[in-house]
Amino acid sequence: MKKEPYIIDGGLAVDDRGEIVFVNGFNFDSVKRFYAVSNHKAGFLRAWHAHKKEAKYVIALSGTALVGTVEIDDWEKPSVNLKAGRYILSARKPQILYIPAGYANGFMSLTPDLKLIFFSTSTLEESSNDDFRYDSRYWDIWNVTER
Repeated sequence: MKKEPYIIDGGLAVDDRGEIVFVNGFNFDSVKRFYAVSNHKAGFLRAWHAHKKEAKYVIALSGTALVGTVEIDDWEKPSVNLKAGRYILSARKPQILYIPAGYANGFMSLTPDLKLIFFSTSTLEESSNDDFRYDSRYWDIWNVTER
């Protein structure tokens, strides 16, 4: 697996019967569990959560999110100057974001109907023994730029 976050592109097929959303380049071989997360309103943050050993894949099932990733340099007190990656995930453009082990991640709902599905490479027990949390604005990447 790659050491940096990356996007796996998917697609959407529409015909007179309905829609099919797909990400055919995704392989479930390393996945041990999954969970869905939603927020009660747009603009709500869930950040920062990191693992030394666990990797994650995330896709927007509905709505749109701003997802952040940061490679951790010091698990007890990471540098606030680390470069954070920013990704927009939307159900209207099917993609899966891979978040490698060693990274913190977080997200902000951009729409009130956001629902993300996370696929984890660790069991719940493995994950709970590999859990690091930082303040939601430790790396403050959450400003949306008006264009």
